[in-house]
Amino acid sequence: MLAFITSLRHPDNAADYPRIESLLAETLASISQQSSDDYVVIVVGNREPSFILPPRTHFVPVDFAPPAATNGLHADRDGFVRDKGTKIGIGLLAARAHHPSHVMIFDADDFVHRDLVQFVRREVGAPGWVIDKGWIYSRARNGYRRQDGFNRTCGTSYIIPFDAYRVPEGLSVTATQQEIVDGFGEVLPNIMGAHRNAVQWHRDRGRVLTPLPFRGAVYHVDTGENHSGKALPGIVRPWDRRLAEMFAIQPRRGAVATLWASVGPIALAQSTSSFVRRVVKGVGARARRLLPSARS
Repeated sequence: MLAFITSLRHPDNAADYPRIESLLAETLASISQQSSDDYVVIVVGNREPSFILPPRTHFVPVDFAPPAATNGLHADRDGFVRDKGTKIGIGLLAARAHHPSHVMIFDADDFVHRDLVQFVRREVGAPGWVIDKGWIYSRARNGYRRQDGFNRTCGTSYIIPFDAYRVPEGLSVTATQQEIVDGFGEVLPNIMGAHRNAVQWHRDRGRVLTPLPFRGAVYHVDTGENHSGKALPGIVRPWDRRLAEMFAIQPRRGAVATLWASVGPIALAQSTSSFVRRVVKGVGARARRLLPSARS
């Protein structure tokens, strides 16, 4: 069994909490279209979602204080890692009752491939996988493109054996935040609350993660609630059926796949300028061939 675990931002650290819930609902819809039912989803947060959760999805409440805000409503890195890491710890404690072979920590606004659970089920004894190649998507622009080095950019990028998290036997889902910090020790800041250096962290402890053999997740940006604040500039592919079929991503309502929506204003200006230069150059070359005076 694969356990999907996520944490929700504290409402006091959210610019628009209904928006966070809307993003979560879309992510859960992505997980719910798995081609195998051998999974469980654990959502941990301070406020229970206002919508009905899908089958096999469980909400676990916590009363952790909001991390200190230093940049608008968003917490600094240490506060973010502690908040996310301790909530993921509660999620691992809750998942223990389901006896999962592997765990995938996911961000509550990303999307996952429909065949992840089926793949893990065939490889129960594997030491784990890293998604080093995925997709990055912006509904604001109604477009997407490939994202290599995915695990260095997005936290929805690791499928790890449950035992690797060293879940403390003496703790339950009613544990305090400090008890979670103390109980998980170095595991919490390195692979529960953060993700960028997880491959090396596991390797240093004898666990070599295998790259997932397909693009298994989509990093959703331009949401207004990304802790990283990352956007999607440059040229992108407009939304297509692949996103719906593999990841349950629906296009932005009312969006038209125009050149503007596909590439953005800066890239549009650059591509238009390049096109004009090519036309002028071509006209000049033709004139030189046809008109003797043009060669003088």
